[in-house]
Amino acid sequence: MSAGSRRAWLAAVLNTTTSLVLLRADALRAQATPGFDHSHAAWTNLLRKHVRLVRGGQASQVSYAGFATDRAALRAYLDSLSAVTPATFAGWTTPERQAFLINAYNAFTVERVLTRYPDLKSIRDLGTLLASPWRPRWIPLLGSKVSLDDIEHAMLRKRGDYDDPRIHFAVNCASIGCPALREDAFVAARLDAQLDEQTLRFMGDRTRNRWNAARGRLELSKIFDWYGEDFRLGHRGIASLAAFAARHADALADTPSDRERIRSGRVDIAFIEYDWALNDVRAGDAR
Repeated sequence: MSAGSRRAWLAAVLNTTTSLVLLRADALRAQATPGFDHSHAAWTNLLRKHVRLVRGGQASQVSYAGFATDRAALRAYLDSLSAVTPATFAGWTTPERQAFLINAYNAFTVERVLTRYPDLKSIRDLGTLLASPWRPRWIPLLGSKVSLDDIEHAMLRKRGDYDDPRIHFAVNCASIGCPALREDAFVAARLDAQLDEQTLRFMGDRTRNRWNAARGRLELSKIFDWYGEDFRLGHRGIASLAAFAARHADALADTPSDRERIRSGRVDIAFIEYDWALNDVRAGDAR
């Protein structure tokens, strides 16, 4: 074999070896970082075990004691959320991103409660007079440490990304005053229907939203006071809180005349005090 032929042969061998090494490395990386499960099956399994619907599904209670026994499974799900890179997230569809963030908020909230359970009476007890329990950046998500407030306000409520006020009926702050923690995960394929269902559940809950016939006024959850601007963004053609309430008149009042008054949009609105007690399954309500 001539010197030139030998050099060509060696080069071919080296190229082949290098290609095999690179292919093997790619395979190992693929095994280490499998595709994200957009069905969020692990979260659904936990929710179905530990969330109890009450008042016909309008509200829910959470067995934090049950979640505590399944904490390894919860943390495995949280780790799968934390493993998603910003580049991967950016390549997803809008419903996939939105469902991911809602589920992340709810699952990390449960984990936050468990850090002080069973002594915790309210999620607000995790904070202080000067520090909100939602502001510490302890959550590893999308390449950095973020807070629950970051997920809700800087991501889900960021103008131009989703502009969907229904997220307020999907994220759960571990309190009785909150919309129900859903009994299954939010998933992209059914996200719109799930958000509609959460909205109807919450609006039909007379402990938190109702027409007060005696006072001739609409009484709504403080959520609408805190985030009223989100209901003026024109989602589905709705540009005011009164118009949003009008869309749900059937759930808010019993008589045709009261419903028509709500639909007119010319109503006084008052806001109901929020119940910050932990939405825990009571001992007397155990399944």
